[in-house]
Amino acid sequence: MGAERELTDDEGHPVRLGEVRRIVSLVPSLTEAVAVTAPGLLVGATDWCTHPAGLDVPRIGGTKNPDVPRILALRPDLVIANEEENRAPDLAALRAGGAAVWTTRVRDLDQALRSLHRLLAHACRLPEPDWLAAARAAWDAVPAPTAPAGAVAPIWRRPWMVLGPDTFAADLLRRLGVTVLTAGHAGRYPRVPLPELRAAGAEFLALPDEPYRFTATDGPDAFPDLPYALLSGRHLTWYGPSLAEAPAVLTAQLAARHGRG
Repeated sequence: MGAERELTDDEGHPVRLGEVRRIVSLVPSLTEAVAVTAPGLLVGATDWCTHPAGLDVPRIGGTKNPDVPRILALRPDLVIANEEENRAPDLAALRAGGAAVWTTRVRDLDQALRSLHRLLAHACRLPEPDWLAAARAAWDAVPAPTAPAGAVAPIWRRPWMVLGPDTFAADLLRRLGVTVLTAGHAGRYPRVPLPELRAAGAEFLALPDEPYRFTATDGPDAFPDLPYALLSGRHLTWYGPSLAEAPAVLTAQLAARHGRG
């Protein structure tokens, strides 16, 4: 059971693992995934790891500035990370310190479900959790959209940044009948001047509450002629247990648009 194995993470890095009993997570959604599936394994998490509620583990700094010596002092069998959420130099420093680091890569829903299965079932040798099967079933039950609506989906303000099409969140929106518009700018999270966003031809604004906390008074004010939908950032951008309820939550929020064109 404790024999070493050599696996490959989502980024193609070799990861040597024995029995995984101690995990440090550098990604909020993966923290929730491990804590819900096998709570006794988690021995460290970032300051941004807010779920599940009441999570009581040592904190090791932020996703972009983790305390590497503190992480190594926790003696993790596995550190879990994400190629977009975490910085390559920090992960390299952890590997240099002797930590086994598993890096996930997620661009769409199918990739997220595969990645979660590989992490939990293969790397951690856990039974596949019920919530992962429920997430598959929930998204399989979403009907194919018939008349997609174009939306500007900002993730930041000052400067304005929006979701690009090659992102996990954009894929979820696409499955729910929303096409993200970037005013012709390339990139996964392009910076787009406000006048160009206003002229993008959007039917509405899709405003998540993270990473920037858009609200009814912060965001719609810049687009006075557009209806807007306030979305749960956790259900739109996290890949973990929240995926099981995400279709219902996001569908209801998209339907409850405010304002008028």
